[in-house]
Amino acid sequence: MQSFDYIIVGAGSAGCVLANRLSENGEFSVLLIEAGGPAKKKEIGIPGGYGKLHRTAVDWGFWTEAQEFVNNRRIYLPRGKVLGGSSSTNAMAYVRGNKADFDEWENLGNPGWGYDSVLPYFKKSEHNADLNDSFHGKNGALHVEFAKSHQTPYARAFVEACIQAGIPASPDYNGEKQEGAGYFQFTIKNGKRHSTAEAFLKPILSRKNLKVLTQSQVKKILIQKDRAVGVEYFTGKNSSERILAKKEVILCAGAFQSPQLLMLSGIGEPEELKNKRIDLVKSLPGVGKNLQDHLFFPVSAFSKTQEGFNHHLTPWNQAKDFIQYLITSKGVLTCSPLEAVAFYSTQIDKPVDFQLHFTPIQVGNDGKTDLYNLDTYPKEDGFTILPSLLKPKSIGYVGIRSSHALEAPIIQPKFLSEEEDLITLVNGAKKALEIFAQEAFKPHIKELVCPLDQTDQGIIELIRQRVETIYHPVGTCKMGHDPDAVVNSKLQVIGIEGLRVADASIMPTIVAGNTNAAVIMIGEKASELILKDTN
Repeated sequence: MQSFDYIIVGAGSAGCVLANRLSENGEFSVLLIEAGGPAKKKEIGIPGGYGKLHRTAVDWGFWTEAQEFVNNRRIYLPRGKVLGGSSSTNAMAYVRGNKADFDEWENLGNPGWGYDSVLPYFKKSEHNADLNDSFHGKNGALHVEFAKSHQTPYARAFVEACIQAGIPASPDYNGEKQEGAGYFQFTIKNGKRHSTAEAFLKPILSRKNLKVLTQSQVKKILIQKDRAVGVEYFTGKNSSERILAKKEVILCAGAFQSPQLLMLSGIGEPEELKNKRIDLVKSLPGVGKNLQDHLFFPVSAFSKTQEGFNHHLTPWNQAKDFIQYLITSKGVLTCSPLEAVAFYSTQIDKPVDFQLHFTPIQVGNDGKTDLYNLDTYPKEDGFTILPSLLKPKSIGYVGIRSSHALEAPIIQPKFLSEEEDLITLVNGAKKALEIFAQEAFKPHIKELVCPLDQTDQGIIELIRQRVETIYHPVGTCKMGHDPDAVVNSKLQVIGIEGLRVADASIMPTIVAGNTNAAVIMIGEKASELILKDTN
C-alpha cells in the first residue's frame, strides 16, 4: 500500500498552496488528490470565458434544497471541480475582506488569526503588479493586478456616482481602508487567469516528492484509534484503493465537501450518522453547521451607447473576440465580467457589511436571464449593480443524504430566513438606485430595467425572484472552542490526531468580501502551522 507523509484532499485554492509549501524543502512526500481533472478546458485560462465554465465537467454543479423564503427556489451553487478548484472557475476578484473580520476570529478564541497576524500570509502569496506598500506583497506566486487592457466608461461612471452618493473613493480596498468605491483587483496575468493551479502547482509539478492524483474522488478518511492514517478513494464507481498518511491528512475539499467527508468518515453529530448507518468515530455536532454565504441580485439599466459587454454575446462577436484574443491577447476576453466595486457599512461607526458589485452587463427584467447561462442574456448593452449582502444573519447547514460518497450533500443555507437580511438587501437596492440617479450616470442610462417597481414590495419581489448566491460558502467546519467548533486554532480536527481542515469551511464568520483571497491565506497559514508541528 502506498504511503506519503502528507495527503491533501482537494486541489483547490488552499490545496494547491499547501501542496507547494509542504513539498518545498524536499524533506516530505506529499500527495495531492483531486476529484476533477487537469485545467485543460480552454475557457479556464481566458478571463472572459468565465461564463462558459458553469454546468460543465469542471463544475460540481450543486443545488440548495428548496428555499422557503426565496419563493421555494432551489439555488444553483457552482463549485470548481478541476485543478485550482474554484480559483479556476470564479470571476477572479481578489478581495481580502475587512480587518475587523479577522480580529473577530481572534476574539472568538482563535489566537493568531487577527488581522495583524494574517496580513503576512496575504502578502506572502501575492505579487501585486500595481501596488507597492506595507499592505501588499511583491515576491509571491500569485499575480494580482487591476484590469489592464479594457475598461468601459460605465465603470468610471459607477465610481464617480458612488462618490456623488456619499461613498468615498477607494484606490485600494485591500489596503489601509476597505470602505469606498474603486476598481477590482484580479488574479489575472498577461491576459490570462492566474488560478492557484497556475500560480502554486504548475511550477512545481516536477518535484520528485510531490504526486498529484486527478480524477480521484475521496470516499472517506481512514481513522484508527482516533488518528487519521490515510484515505480511501474511488478508482471506479464500484472500486476503491487506500493510501496511507505517515504524518497528516489535510482536508481542502471546501465548505460543502469537507464536512461531508468528515461525516462519511464517522465524525459528526451522532444521531445524524446513526440515521445514515455510519459508525460513529467521534462526536462533533458542529460538523456541517454554521453555513454562511453571500447573496446578491441585479439592479440594472439599458445604456445609451454600445460600450458594454452584452453586444459581444452574439455568436458573430464572440467569434471575433476569440480570434482577437488568440492573436493579440487583448480585448474583452482579457477581462473579468466584473469591473468596479464599492464597500460600505449600513450602520454608523461599524465595519463594512455591504458590497456593490458592478458589471458592464445588463441582465434583463423578464426573469428569463440565467446568470450562469450567457445564451439567455439580452444582446442590448447596459450595466448592472449587484447589491451584495456580506454579513448574513441567516445560517444554514450541510448534511449527507446517505453513506454513499458519490451522492451530493444536502445543502440548506436557509437564505433570508432572518428578516433582517431581506431588509438589508432592500436598502442595498435603494442605494443602487440612488447611485444610478447621480449626475455621473446621466450620459449613460437609457432606461432602468429592474426593478421596474421601486416600492419596497416591488424590490422584495425582485429579490425573491432573482437573488442568487455569490458562491462564497464558508463556516461548516468552524474554527473555535465552543460546542459547535470542529477545528481548533491550529486547524486540527478536535479529538482526532493527524487530521486538519484548511479551506473556507474553517471560517467562524464570513469575511466582508469575495472569499478566494482569504482561502489562499488560510492555505498559507495552515502550511506553516503544519510544518512547525512537524519540526
